[in-house]
Amino acid sequence: MADQICVMNEGRIEQQDSGYHLYHRPANRFVADFIGQGVVIPARVESPTSVKTDLGLIRGENRIDAETGTMVDVLIRPDDVIHDDESTESAIVVEKSFRGADFLYFLRMDSGIEVMCLAPSHHNHKINERIGIRLNVDHLVTFSRHQDQHKTRV
Repeated sequence: MADQICVMNEGRIEQQDSGYHLYHRPANRFVADFIGQGVVIPARVESPTSVKTDLGLIRGENRIDAETGTMVDVLIRPDDVIHDDESTESAIVVEKSFRGADFLYFLRMDSGIEVMCLAPSHHNHKINERIGIRLNVDHLVTFSRHQDQHKTRV
């Protein structure tokens, strides 16, 4: 794999960067969708480096390009959602995909928001089972809200 990757859309460069930065700091929704899976969930900007979501307060190192109180969308990758039986937060398994060493779970929160979670394959939960989860977002990625084209999964 190259040190630098160029993601193009209809002949236009969307972002040229390392694979790491394309995944953790995508320039826009197209790049986020092109490099990896995830969902976008609504959030309210609480400070230049934090947002409030239905999953709780998320803090990051990157500055958010929006004023406090503004509604934005936050990218949540499957590796940001940790399976945790001890957590008070929980979600319902609505779909799952076995991947050898792990399962990719599609989960629905009580609020209706769906997220994805990677869990070791020895955690073999059934569809409609409630499991404990917690967030561990190391890279806060936000996008301005586009109500006419808002989609849950990227």
